[in-house]
Amino acid sequence: MRNGQPVTEDHVSGRSDLDLRSTLELVELINEEDAGVPAAVRNAAGPLAAAIDAIAERLARGGRLIYVGAGSSGRLAAVDAAECGPTFGVPPEQVVVLVAGGVAALAVAQEAAEDDDVAGARDVEAAGVQEHDAVVLLSASGGTPYVAGAAHAARAAGALTVALVCADESELGRLADHEVAVVVGPEVIAGSTRMKAGTAQKLLLNTISTVTMIRLGKTYGNLMVDVVASNAKLRNRARSAVVIATGAAEAEVDAALESSEGDAKVAIVSLLSGLDAASARARLAAAGGVVRRALVQDPAQ
Repeated sequence: MRNGQPVTEDHVSGRSDLDLRSTLELVELINEEDAGVPAAVRNAAGPLAAAIDAIAERLARGGRLIYVGAGSSGRLAAVDAAECGPTFGVPPEQVVVLVAGGVAALAVAQEAAEDDDVAGARDVEAAGVQEHDAVVLLSASGGTPYVAGAAHAARAAGALTVALVCADESELGRLADHEVAVVVGPEVIAGSTRMKAGTAQKLLLNTISTVTMIRLGKTYGNLMVDVVASNAKLRNRARSAVVIATGAAEAEVDAALESSEGDAKVAIVSLLSGLDAASARARLAAAGGVVRRALVQDPAQ
């Protein structure tokens, strides 16, 4: 915070000639600025890991992952939420997003909507947020009223709250159970937080959803075994995962997938344990859907 303004709004001196510089100079400048973002995210690894463990614990108990954001933050969150279904096989109602201005704001900016803290609280209440849910709140400045209103309502409901911010000592950070502050500094275009701050938030969202799903057993090693094989590309991906996981001949893999109705997890357990598809499915269910646990004789181990 400087002069009452978050660092995300800072103006960097020495760049008043930006519009006079060559295209190559501008490309290189933006690239140089972007290069510092991954290191800033890495510096927040500890708080981020703690937040993810808390999120995974809620989801393991049947809770939802709920993203809340306004503007660019909300749109980035919507992208991540949309990808969780096809990538990890979770139902759409388990990873949802609340955006200031509603669905219309995903395509056309609704800038005034971010100032409505009452709407933020109302949207959380309308979503039926409860104590078993994990609410991830995104705001580059850490002071977006819509997101702050949502944070208050989520806390009142007993939900886990995680703040993803790009400024120190923010209001949102103080409100949340977990604060992940990734301070990337002023933007090339002052205040344009779709740039470095947006890149940081995208990295954070990728990490949160991916590691959470790994913790929930949605992968086997680095294989996407809970993928929803809804098109040719994804069917090939599922088949490839079974081949790599089991080392079985392709004909055996095809037969196992057919018996398993295309379920890569069931096919893997069937091939590696020598069980038929029905028994493999039952073993997997007893193991909470975790392949590695299902491959032990006693799923409770």
